[in-house]
Amino acid sequence: MKKLTILTISFCLISHTLMAQGTTEDYNRAFSLQDKYKDNVFHSNITPQWITKTDCFWYVDFGADGKTYMLVDAGKKTKTTLFDHLKLADRLSKVTKKTIDMQKLTLAELKVSASMDTLRFVNSGTKWIYLQKTDSLMNDGKQTLPKSEYWGKVDTERIGEPVISPDKKLSAFVKENNLYIKDLKTGIEKAISTDGTKDDYYSAYPYWSPDSKKLAVMLIHAADTRQLTLIESSPTDQLQPKLQIRDYVKPGDALPQRTPVIFDINTGNKKVGSTELCKNQMALPGFEWLPDSKSVVFEYNERGHKVYRILEMSAETGNIRTLIEETSNTFVNYTRYFRQNLAKTNEIIWMSERDNWNHLYLYNRLTGVVKNQITKGEWYVREVLNVDVKKREIIFSANGMVPNEDPYLIRYYRIKFDGSGLICLTPEEGMHQAWFSDDKKYLVDVYSMTNKAPVTVLRSAKDGKVIMSIEKADITELLKVGWKAPETFVAKGRDGKTDIWGIIQRPSNFDPNKKYPVIEYIYSGPGSQYVPKTFIPFNRNMSAIAELGFIVIQMDGMGTSFRSKAFEEIIYKNLKDAGLADRIAWTKAAATKYPYIDIDRVGIFGASAGGQEAMGAVLFHPEHYKAAYSSCGCHDNRMDKIWWNEQWMSYPIDKSYEESSNVVNAYLLTRPLMLVVGELDDNVDPSSTYQVCNALIKANKDFELILLPGVGHTMGGDYGEHKRYDFFVKNLFGVTPPGWDKVGLKK
Repeated sequence: MKKLTILTISFCLISHTLMAQGTTEDYNRAFSLQDKYKDNVFHSNITPQWITKTDCFWYVDFGADGKTYMLVDAGKKTKTTLFDHLKLADRLSKVTKKTIDMQKLTLAELKVSASMDTLRFVNSGTKWIYLQKTDSLMNDGKQTLPKSEYWGKVDTERIGEPVISPDKKLSAFVKENNLYIKDLKTGIEKAISTDGTKDDYYSAYPYWSPDSKKLAVMLIHAADTRQLTLIESSPTDQLQPKLQIRDYVKPGDALPQRTPVIFDINTGNKKVGSTELCKNQMALPGFEWLPDSKSVVFEYNERGHKVYRILEMSAETGNIRTLIEETSNTFVNYTRYFRQNLAKTNEIIWMSERDNWNHLYLYNRLTGVVKNQITKGEWYVREVLNVDVKKREIIFSANGMVPNEDPYLIRYYRIKFDGSGLICLTPEEGMHQAWFSDDKKYLVDVYSMTNKAPVTVLRSAKDGKVIMSIEKADITELLKVGWKAPETFVAKGRDGKTDIWGIIQRPSNFDPNKKYPVIEYIYSGPGSQYVPKTFIPFNRNMSAIAELGFIVIQMDGMGTSFRSKAFEEIIYKNLKDAGLADRIAWTKAAATKYPYIDIDRVGIFGASAGGQEAMGAVLFHPEHYKAAYSSCGCHDNRMDKIWWNEQWMSYPIDKSYEESSNVVNAYLLTRPLMLVVGELDDNVDPSSTYQVCNALIKANKDFELILLPGVGHTMGGDYGEHKRYDFFVKNLFGVTPPGWDKVGLKK
């Protein structure tokens, strides 16, 4: 009886600990956290803007008293205010008849003249010109906002503006599927081609040779474009629903095929290129003429992404040859490439992952042979920022070059074409972002880490030497209101060898004597890296939900980018992998180190690719993941956009698509699942979610569905966020969430 009493007391204590989490107080703290943290970090978010043809830049400094527009002269090493804030606020107040606070001036689209005395900006939808010397403000008309275009609209290249020849004498355009030229002096039009038809037509984007004597153009064999249909159930301007239609090409759909053609406009001679080296095209974009007007260069992306070529077509013979070829047994990551032709020296700078790491190579254009590898090592070139042809130097960013630190941290470097003279321009540990002056003499460097506030300095772009300090972020007030930095945590992945990097977010009232369930935020789509590396006071995916009494984690498992190619390509034809085996190993390592992490109560959530992965986690690894919130997931890769899915799942469509499908594998569900979808999602077809619901219903599976009227691609918004909180509180704490009338949901 005595032992039974002790056990009963212990159980009561555990139950009390669980019941103390996910309370009304926790909810209100979670909902108010962003407002609590905002405006408590000063001298941060510096985004410098270099002023053309000067050694000066301006930026907005957010201080405790408001925002100030600052001007830095790099040559003189001075920092002053960009203008008299009181005068400009007074001028704006008078002309707009509104009281404008000098410490809250909003100068959108600000442009500063080289003389620094003229400011052009937008305020309250009006364009203004302010002359500092005379303290005069002039109305420059209403702001015209660019028309927003749907991201997925397919350009068939049937319509385009006339293209003027370099000598300004002729224009080229397409009419009735054929290529025409027009004499700009006489207005006389002349057909250059006559064989264009509705199904095989000339692109409306022709390319003039530098000598104005030739035109390169693609002859396009048309393909129908799939349409996505969406029902807007609750439009704001009428009672009845509306039908919306979008272009939306999916894996396996037919694609246009192009044939390169070059016309000599004087002789009428036409050279039609062979497509032998560019069959089965995913893409064959436009041309780049070489300076001698004798040939064009263009790029070929093979469908299935196992071949990528740089091709050269002779304008004299029509022959096409390969300059550069990338091949892979899995996928060539074409979005990662950089190419710059060096006309005077007949060279090409090219970026490639061919040695398992992303690096730069110098090619001889005439022979198509690599002269030398410019960068080399087990690290990753991220971006080329400048190629100085005269000095034969390159400025680039890279990660992973410094041993014994987070391999994702970006730094900036300078190197010579022959691979010598490598110099780090931003040596301090941290995630760096640099803005270079036009002449590449200076750079402004902003760097931080998740637990280190941003520092902004001006450096010499020659050697990285600090010229002057610009700003250092002040987080004193943020710390006063209880902010806690996430912890960077590293553990071995599935192979027991590879380091997996992530972060751990604890609630602000963290108590190591409590036991905490775990929620993982996942977005593991290949093509990038997702764990934050910079200082973020409020992480919208992690900070607030942690306040309910959860440990929230995020990591970059295998299948993500910027390590090695082998690290990324583990998801080839296998997107269901999602690095989940690495994530499980990482979480177990964290729980071993921190006993307050309850490894038996792990939830997961994500949107888009993360939505697919969150549901996949409970389907394929229910022993680890006990509940999943999945928003706008691409649950079957055959239903999603072509460019994302064929890149990783390849072409033609095969059984691997079914094996990675949450729809096909829906019958495996044994854990709580909440699905969320916006009815107007034109990023991921909403039917992807509806079809997984259909499969779950047919398999007699219990799940929750949240359909958001009038909403597009989303994690869930305020409503979905509250539903996500309730879902995890109910399924990981085992308690009933507080009533919605008791907590402060944002309106």
